[in-house]
Formats: sequence, C-alpha cells, structure tokens
Amino acid sequence: MLEAAGIAPELEAVYRLLVTAGGATAEDIARRTDLDGTDSTQVLEALVRQGLATHTDGTPRMFRAVPPDIALLPRIKHTADALDTARAEAGRLLETYRETARRHDAGQLLEVITGAEALRQRLKQIQVNAREEMLWFCRAQYVAMPSGSNSEEFEALARGVRYRVLYEKAFFDDEGAIDNVAAGVRAGEVARSVPWLPLRLAIADRSVGIFPLVPGGPHGSPGEPTTALVRDSSLLDALVALFESYWENAVPLHLSAEGDDLSPDDSMPHHPALSPADSKLLSLLVAGVADKAIASQLGLSRRTVQRRIQSLMTRAGAGTRMQLAWQAARRGWL
Repeated sequence: MLEAAGIAPELEAVYRLLVTAGGATAEDIARRTDLDGTDSTQVLEALVRQGLATHTDGTPRMFRAVPPDIALLPRIKHTADALDTARAEAGRLLETYRETARRHDAGQLLEVITGAEALRQRLKQIQVNAREEMLWFCRAQYVAMPSGSNSEEFEALARGVRYRVLYEKAFFDDEGAIDNVAAGVRAGEVARSVPWLPLRLAIADRSVGIFPLVPGGPHGSPGEPTTALVRDSSLLDALVALFESYWENAVPLHLSAEGDDLSPDDSMPHHPALSPADSKLLSLLVAGVADKAIASQLGLSRRTVQRRIQSLMTRAGAGTRMQLAWQAARRGWL
C-alpha cells in the first residue's frame, strides 16, 4: 500500500511489524516472517538507510520504527509534488501532440456533425466543458435547441462562465422568446441585439466553435442540419473576430435587479425622467422587436404601444423612430 511512496512491499511488511511491536531484533523479525536471519537483517538495515527505522548500538541490535508522520508524510508530499509536475508536463506534451496532429491532419481541426440530435448533444457538451466564456449568435427559428431549453447555460453561468449572446431582430417574434432571454439575463447572461445575423454560431473559450455548413432542421431546408465543429485554428480566429465585430455595434439588453424591466447596466447612465416601463419599451424597440411582440410582452394593446412610442419621440424631439434611437443614446436612455 506504500509503494506509491517508494517503499517496497517487503520493507513495508517489516516496518508495520516495528510500528506494531514498538521494537524488534533481527531474530524477532525472522520468527514472525518468512525471512531468515540474514534476510531480516538486510531488510532492517534497508529501513534504517531509508529513514524508516533506527537501532541501538548493543548486541543484539534493537530496531524501532521512525514515527510515520516523520518517516512517511515527507515522502508522500514529495511523491505528490512529483506527480503534479509529471501531470503538468504530460499536459504540455498532450497539447504539443494535438497541435502537431492539427497541423498534419485536417480532421483534427474540423469535424462534421450531421443531424439535429447530434448537434444538440455537442452544444450541450461544449457548454459543460466551458470554463471561461461562451459566445453565441442566436438566429430566429431554432434548428436543434429551442429557446428556453438550454439548461446547460444556467449551470455554466452558476459556476462563473461568462455568456455573451447576440440575438437577431426576428428571434423575438417567436412566442416566449423575450421571456426566455430575460431569464438568461437575470441569471447573468450579457445580451445584445442586431437587425440580422449571418449564421448560427457557438464558441466555447475561444478554442472550439460550432457553425452550420448546410441549413436544415424544423425551419430550414428539408433534411437534417449539417454543422461543423472547428477547433483552435485560423478559421476559429476568424469566427471570433466576426462575433466581436457584430457585438461592437449591437444594442445592449439588460435586466434590472428588481424585475423584468429591460434597462442599461450601471455603466450606462439612466435618464431620471424615463420610467421603468418606458425604459423597457425603448430597449425592445431599439433592439428591433416588432410592435406586436412589444405589446404582448408589456401586456398592452398594439395601439397603446404605438402611442407611447410617439410620446417618447415627442419627448426626445425625434421625427422618426431612427431619430428616437439616436436621441435615446445621446441622452443616456440606452
């Protein structure tokens, strides 16, 4: 049992006898084991050399065990440190091996995934393995993972993984989509909106990404979707750069701590004259959400929503909704 600490089984057996007996001569050890006198003497002397036993100077010599906390714990710590060093070196060698394999085998860089179920499992897997950050392009009409079904996101957020998610305008037209986004934001997701996204995309820790090769699924072209999983490479770097370029120009979507009102975070000044309800309406409007969806989310009629938008335009001195968005940003409403 102590081989991991560098102690041979025959030495361990005699050391245990010394611990139990408190002390023994070579003859005592020979009587209690299968060793003869010469062998027992050699084993006891080996224990002394390894710092596991001491002996008296008389004849016959009396051997005693060195206390385990002195004899064994430093050995175990040294062994553990050596294992940690070996483990770290093995990790570096593995990374070098993978890098070499990627350079010589394109199959190590790009993996084709066929079918919605296989895609759904891979999306779950990369989130379970994520340690720092997830980047998402969320387009309208799901292919493999319906809005609100991604429980892995909430688990990842709980363990400290940062989520930055971009939603295209049409995404909010689906029933319940706004509530699902709100739930994610309340859990810690950082969400923004853009008018349109060029593709679906998920990237974990900037080391692995998933994106479509051929459209398909419930709302795409006929047949199962075909997607690609790409690992650390120039292609993945390009996908990260694509995400960052869209993120930079997107409209922020945030939730206040008190409830479901969409509003900017603390780094964005909030206009004191803007009510929480108007803040939410304005945020949805600038994100590109349709009047009908805004009305449903706020529990208002579409006509009331349009009247309140017109009121905001009047307050901001804007003649169009585009001017309202510009004035809202200028006044710190967004």
